[in-house]
Amino acid sequence: MTPYIFIFILGAVIGSFLNVCIYRVPRGLSVVRPSSRCPSCGTPIKFYDNIPLISFMLLGGKCRHCKAGLSVRYPLVEFLNAALYVILLDRSVAGSPLILLAYCLFVSSLVVIFFIDLDHQIIPDGITLPGTILAVILGSTVLPDPFSRSELLGVKSSVIGFLAGGGSFYLIAAIGKAVLKKDAMGGGDIKMMAMVGGLLGWKGVILTTFTGSLLGSVIGVLLIILKGREWGGKIPFGPYLATGALISLLWGEEILRWYLG
Repeated sequence: MTPYIFIFILGAVIGSFLNVCIYRVPRGLSVVRPSSRCPSCGTPIKFYDNIPLISFMLLGGKCRHCKAGLSVRYPLVEFLNAALYVILLDRSVAGSPLILLAYCLFVSSLVVIFFIDLDHQIIPDGITLPGTILAVILGSTVLPDPFSRSELLGVKSSVIGFLAGGGSFYLIAAIGKAVLKKDAMGGGDIKMMAMVGGLLGWKGVILTTFTGSLLGSVIGVLLIILKGREWGGKIPFGPYLATGALISLLWGEEILRWYLG
């Protein structure tokens, strides 16, 4: 079995667990018990009906018992997580198994944040708070600088990134609330960017913020034009920040070279 096949299968299996997290965490439910069940009839799902990607296709996207349709998001999340793991391995952004593990955990947390914030407009502290602690520890000790992979990120850059990510978004939230008289930035976004900064450094904070804001602006305008959304309406920012963080991790060095060159 080649490393790519192994990492794809591992990513799909973990992606199946991410689906559980995406559904249960914002509802305050345990991600361990009970076992996976059909969301329509509540029947426990047998192990052979819970094989990532394969079972969904074999069942035709329907529950074996009640024949209710299953969301296409389940195989989408499994494939997305698997594909991101393969990209991490292929681009050699991870120079050791420990670094690869750290980045895989980071990427999977961004996938969970993306879909939870998209559905519920919240970013759970259960993901960002332990994620921030791990990000600063790993960023200070073993992780490379994603904008110069020949060098370690180091304590200074990790801590500055943590402060820049959390601090800048806290400042935006405070100013926005003072000017607009309403919450302009959720607390989850602040904690998420502290995690991103601890792992990617201050340059990662800048690129993540710029890319996320650009994507959010473009998609927001398209939603207003195509679907009649109101100006000033509340939109989740987490999915765009998660996408920006992925771009910073995977292609930050190339983007910086292109910009400077």
